[in-house]
Amino acid sequence: MVKAGAFCFGLASAIRVIPAGRASAMTYLVAADLPATPAGARFRALLDRPGILGMPGAHNGQAALQARAAGFEALYLSGAAMTASMGLPDLGMITVDEVCVFIRQITRATGLPLLVDGDTGYGEALNVMHMVRCFEDAGAAAVHIEDQLLPKKCGHLNDKKLADPHDMAAKIAAAAKARRHLLVVARTDAAASEGIDGAVARARLFLQAGADAIFPEALTTAEMFRAFAERLPGVKLLANMTEFGRTPFFTASEFEALGYKMVIWPVSSLRVANKAQAELYAAIRRDGGAQNMVDRMQTRAELYATIGYHDYEALDASIVTTIVPEAMPQR
Repeated sequence: MVKAGAFCFGLASAIRVIPAGRASAMTYLVAADLPATPAGARFRALLDRPGILGMPGAHNGQAALQARAAGFEALYLSGAAMTASMGLPDLGMITVDEVCVFIRQITRATGLPLLVDGDTGYGEALNVMHMVRCFEDAGAAAVHIEDQLLPKKCGHLNDKKLADPHDMAAKIAAAAKARRHLLVVARTDAAASEGIDGAVARARLFLQAGADAIFPEALTTAEMFRAFAERLPGVKLLANMTEFGRTPFFTASEFEALGYKMVIWPVSSLRVANKAQAELYAAIRRDGGAQNMVDRMQTRAELYATIGYHDYEALDASIVTTIVPEAMPQR
């Protein structure tokens, strides 16, 4: 049996100093590496800075680490990307607990503030409050809730069923009451059926109920984005730059010029990863192996650097430091 004191000595003696300028992956295991400020407060601080906050979608911990390495300071967890990664459609089928698994892996891996897709809130007021408590405890910084009825759809699809605006406002009020630091973003899908006037009216009602920001979904022109922002001066607005939807391509700086404070690219990482995986599986089937795809792969060294493999090893003196092969062996 190992004595507590001996274990502590072995652990301390195994910890290595990480060189300056090198990002540590130890946001999860080492207490000193954990953020001291709540995620919601860190998210608010980013929004208080000048400029627009870009948040790429990250559908798992690995994607989140790559986004952080690219320089992003906040991330987005899309319901569509989450469910698709599970082999399911985005029709409101998954549970709060399933979403929390994704929240934990992304926030543990990166320590970055995470905006989470909360769909319709998983029910009415009490369900929304439960969702907020679970998401906040799992590490989320913000959540957005939409004014659709179940079964809900992606905001860029046809024939969405809208909730009564006062029922939606009650959900927003419930979310605001349940949160400690989590930001509450109200999404409205009303522009497609009620026009800008209806979407703005809903947004004002949601702000009165306690929303911190507004997410107008599936606007189709620069004029619509600008008109929405002009009618809600001073309100923090989120733009959705999804591909293959109803919104034409705009850059982050263009959205900022239109009056938006946040922009998300919700499913981009999953789309690129899925395309690459399909090509890999086709190549293996065609060629009898992956030998013709090696030059398109992340190397073992690159993977280990991304996840901080050696930093984890360094925390346990019983693990012999791994020597990473530098290249594929040749026959």
